[in-house]
Amino acid sequence: MAEASSSTISSSTSGSSTSGSSTPGLAARGRPLSPHLQIWRWGPAMAVSILHRATGSMLVVGLLLLLCWLGALAGGSLTYEMFTHWVWAPLAGLEWGGLRHIVGSLIKLALKLLLIAVSWAYFNHLCSGLRHFVMDIGGGFELKGNTTVAMLTPVIGIVLTAAFWAVLLA
Repeated sequence: MAEASSSTISSSTSGSSTSGSSTPGLAARGRPLSPHLQIWRWGPAMAVSILHRATGSMLVVGLLLLLCWLGALAGGSLTYEMFTHWVWAPLAGLEWGGLRHIVGSLIKLALKLLLIAVSWAYFNHLCSGLRHFVMDIGGGFELKGNTTVAMLTPVIGIVLTAAFWAVLLA
């Protein structure tokens, strides 16, 4: 039994390929190498797939922000007022006189941009997830249709984000 396993190991590492392939990686390892990013041509589907993963990670930041909001809500009116003072401060009320006010205004502006980014991540992830769902049930594999839907996914995410903030701020 030990002889059989050692002969199997030596034949798989000897460099001779049983499939007859002349690829050095295949012969040396006894298995095919996976194609890497520099082999593939970048296209909309690949970009949307990577964006789907990135926006999924961004939603963790949104969850933390949601938990802070719930904590402020549970903390009472004073805590909630402090939270809304930082997150929902009107842009016209930002103060730019003195270093302390500049830093505070920049933090308030960054929190607003973070909220917009998280809402875009949500809508983009939603659209991309629906695209993947359609593909999981067997649709959308035609090249032209797949490319079109892949290009529309981030655009629809942006439109939904703009509509969300338009309704929220109206």
